[in-house]
Amino acid sequence: MARAGDRAGKPYFGLTGGWLTVWITIACATDMTLFGYDQGVFSGVVVTQDFLDVHNLNGPSKTTTLSTVTAIYDVGCFFGAIIAFTGGERLGRKKSILWGTGTMLIGTILQTSSFSLPQRFVGRVILGLGNGINTVSAPLLQAETAKPEWRGKLIMLELVMNIAGFSIVNWINYGLSFVGGAIAWRLPIALQCIFIIVLFAVVPWLPESPRWLMAHNEEVEALQVLASLEGKPVNDPYISTIRNEIGYSIHFERENAVGWLELMRWNSKDSTKTTRRLLLAAGTQFMQQFQGINIMSYYLPTVLMNSVGLSDSLARLLTACNSVSYFVFTCLSVPLVEKCGRRGLMLMSTFGQFLSFLTITILLRFASSQPTGSNVASASIAFFFFFYISFGMGMLGVPWLYPTEISSLPMRTKSAAVATATNWICNFIIVEITPIAIQNIGWKFWIVWTVFNACFLPVIYFFYPETANRSLEDVDAYFRSDPGLVVIRDPDAISVQRPMKYIMHEQAEMQKNAAASGMNMDKGGVEHME
Repeated sequence: MARAGDRAGKPYFGLTGGWLTVWITIACATDMTLFGYDQGVFSGVVVTQDFLDVHNLNGPSKTTTLSTVTAIYDVGCFFGAIIAFTGGERLGRKKSILWGTGTMLIGTILQTSSFSLPQRFVGRVILGLGNGINTVSAPLLQAETAKPEWRGKLIMLELVMNIAGFSIVNWINYGLSFVGGAIAWRLPIALQCIFIIVLFAVVPWLPESPRWLMAHNEEVEALQVLASLEGKPVNDPYISTIRNEIGYSIHFERENAVGWLELMRWNSKDSTKTTRRLLLAAGTQFMQQFQGINIMSYYLPTVLMNSVGLSDSLARLLTACNSVSYFVFTCLSVPLVEKCGRRGLMLMSTFGQFLSFLTITILLRFASSQPTGSNVASASIAFFFFFYISFGMGMLGVPWLYPTEISSLPMRTKSAAVATATNWICNFIIVEITPIAIQNIGWKFWIVWTVFNACFLPVIYFFYPETANRSLEDVDAYFRSDPGLVVIRDPDAISVQRPMKYIMHEQAEMQKNAAASGMNMDKGGVEHME
């Protein structure tokens, strides 16, 4: 089959193996960088005077409208995520990304050229639709083309690039604040086109997910993709082994598909705790949002100006500086995600966020009786920084990774759909209420987020099993054993290291397979794949 990018008969410009994975990662990371840029850009827009004047959003009476203009983007993302798991499954990962990127281009153009509130609303919704499609499709393409040992780190790396985009746009917002006028808000929105151009240039010639291809009876092309990703001939025995395992997984998924009504039953027929696992997956995204991150991502300059009493220029500068520290500490999550485990990072991250909000609440309470911009209020700035550091170390990335690991194969797509949709609808709620709450209840607003973070600590500690250093089959075996709801009673359920019972079972199975095929295990003749 002739493909875009063929050169001298070679697909993908002749790239194979690790280099082909690098370019897939570049595309997926660009997509997540665009996501981070898009989330951060509006924090500078909503405090730009020309933007407020053009759209008639000045004054306290317009706070609710301004909140809705900002939050309506997340409604678009919510429906985009739903579209990605319906039409996206028919289109494939690549075409979904391209459709999502094209939709984002339309939204960007509408927003950049906006002179009215209705146009702004439509542009925000369309941009959200495209981003919702992309934030589902890009991680799927990455996960389904990466080697098992690279998958977790690459997905966490994408979240690092998400924060890189967030940091870039905060510095752009700060720099353009000195220029003022329409360019201070139109140009940052328009610059999203740079990432969109990169995606249009790279994605079309990349390989489609081999799993998606085999699921849609495109086995010849799937074999070519597998061979290119592994850097081996199509007829290599290793490629045949991977093909057989993917084929078995697809057959198993079709035979054991779980319907939406089945998800509502606590005890599923196969005793794999389907509903419990769904709630654990969606719960990570619910906790991420109600821990308060998007108060900061969308409104940090507003918070620093209204709650702390900083000037516009200083609030923008500190927001940009904060984004750098946020990026640096998020990078540390990549090597720590296996060493500390998913539970460990979530607990550490949530505890840091709890301390941050508790201190912010106390300081702003005492500052409320003092002049605006007092030293007590200024002291809270350090804890806004500490919140970002804590969030970036764990609760940024783990909620995107955990649902893919905790779910069984037949329900993985449905679980991801519910988890992603949960993220966006909760995101909408937070972004909608924040300016209104800050205006009406002041420092008391921060009590809410202190309490949420405190409540989530025992939820994670008592109910979330560890998934680090385990195969997906290990997780299935754990839930088939009918475990209790409280996981700390089982040392194996919370151990960061792979439990010995799974290692012994795997070794026994490998020895059986080796004996059956006449292979010598001591010489490493058998390769085990998840």
